[in-house]
Amino acid sequence: MFSRVLCLLACVGLMPVALAAPQDPYQLIDVVAQSTFKRMNKEQARIHQEPGYLRQVIREELLPYVDNRFAAYKVIGSNIKNTSPEQRDRFTEAFTDYIVATYADALGKYDNQTIQVEPAKPLGEQKIASVSVKVLEPGAPDITVIFKMRQNSKTGEWKAYDMVAEGISLLAAKQSELGGMIRQQGIDKVSAMLEEHNSKPATLPSKNS
Repeated sequence: MFSRVLCLLACVGLMPVALAAPQDPYQLIDVVAQSTFKRMNKEQARIHQEPGYLRQVIREELLPYVDNRFAAYKVIGSNIKNTSPEQRDRFTEAFTDYIVATYADALGKYDNQTIQVEPAKPLGEQKIASVSVKVLEPGAPDITVIFKMRQNSKTGEWKAYDMVAEGISLLAAKQSELGGMIRQQGIDKVSAMLEEHNSKPATLPSKNS
């Protein structure tokens, strides 16, 4: 079930559009999600012919709307005081590539879901927002996904740094998994492990997996 949720997260949540991003996090998710569904429908033939193309799409379209350095530093956690800037940069790059590969795997399961984004709420001076998205699929229970958004205090841009499905935070899961490994084995070894994982050829998973 969680792999299905991950698939839907990748499909609905964060694929940006070529237009300038809305500065309201609710509108951003709505515009991006609708654009994503349209693009995925259009690109199905190439996706099935070239599984690696998904990683290219994600890198070109997704990353501008993900606060990957913030997320990477959250995963490093308190271990950050024992790392150098070069080590942090290497881990951030490896972690970003890992997220790209993970979403590419998930996007391979895309199959005509639709979404409903919750109405916008007043934010006031808040810099953190949670945007709830309902994923609708014929013949399957609705799934609610919560996107954690963070506003950059300098640029005013909203970017996603986490998502929660079935009460599971993907960021928290990676903090527990990779953060513990960094403490035990060191950040260089974990970066190397992620780099090895990222180097594996892309494949299209079964939509039923």
